[in-house]
Amino acid sequence: MSNMTDAWYQLKNVDRLDTPALVFYPDRIKQNISILKSFVTDVGQLRPHVKTHKCAEVTRLMLGAGITKYKCATIAEAEMLGMCHAPDVLLAYQPVLTKMHRLSQLIFNYPQTTFSCLADNVASAAMMSAEAEKLGYRLNVFVDINVGMNRTGILPDRAFELYQFCSALPGINVKGLHAYDGHIYKSDLQKRTQECIEAFAPVQQLIAQIEEAGFSKPVIVAGGTPTFPVFAKMPDVECSPGTFALWDKGYGALFPDLPFLPAALVITRVISKPNDYTLCLDMGHKAIAAENELNKRVEILNLPNLYFTGHSEEHLVVKTAGPNSVNIGDVFYGLPVHICPTCALYDRAGVVSNGLLTTEWKIIARDRMINY
Repeated sequence: MSNMTDAWYQLKNVDRLDTPALVFYPDRIKQNISILKSFVTDVGQLRPHVKTHKCAEVTRLMLGAGITKYKCATIAEAEMLGMCHAPDVLLAYQPVLTKMHRLSQLIFNYPQTTFSCLADNVASAAMMSAEAEKLGYRLNVFVDINVGMNRTGILPDRAFELYQFCSALPGINVKGLHAYDGHIYKSDLQKRTQECIEAFAPVQQLIAQIEEAGFSKPVIVAGGTPTFPVFAKMPDVECSPGTFALWDKGYGALFPDLPFLPAALVITRVISKPNDYTLCLDMGHKAIAAENELNKRVEILNLPNLYFTGHSEEHLVVKTAGPNSVNIGDVFYGLPVHICPTCALYDRAGVVSNGLLTTEWKIIARDRMINY
């Protein structure tokens, strides 16, 4: 086992922790929030996505830093934000059927929070308007624009008609436009910037068309973590990075221009040693996101140069380059390649302060439903 003296991630009381376990490092989360703010001239440009951490305590750190606008993807995440008294919450999802009823419940049960959602077609907008009108309120809506992700959203050249249609509905208050460009993730910042600006150009034309028609200036919510440095330079755009709060191996390697720090790890132990070259860790599919290829799921920080040979529900089998002196029960620290789905595998995270496990934070919005 390699020497971990002075390693930022080392836990002095790791024997308190059963594994596999997700752990957060709040001092690093705070640094990441400060780094995020350093990219913009006005904190009002920030609308961070909470889908990575799904945690009330992390949200409160952002609120304490003056961030008042948030983005989320699920009703549970929206409710978590309401429970934290976040002033402005965009559900970046188009609700259908029961989800619309649940959103209405949040609007009435968390009146201190202004909720919004997305619409990308006439039928959904009409349904949302009818629901809001029936319950006696006006729903805040952003028209969702497809800028190349080809997942949701209406194409920019068809969006003005939808914008007009939504604006005429009695139950809807059109706030602006939402444009997510998750398909843009080139490592080189210059190339990424060029792609981002090209994809966003039709949205800028749409903005001009909306204003020329006499509508008030739309609020623009755009981008994710990869294109955050591009939109951060546009004062009229609200930026929505999410991964920045916890960071991970994948984005750290792909985007060297983004100086965020890893702030969440998965701690694991050796549970079996078939031979001098082979170790079995308690870090299966249920402990670490497994959507990437086998050797691109996690980096073991204190045991480098591993080759992964097998991954199943409860086990990760690895080989070392040569004979190793690792013992059964030894502790290793894993940096996830993709932290977002990894975090969603856990109902709580241990909290590390000054090298000590001190408490735990619930990943409360991991559940599909909290109260409503």
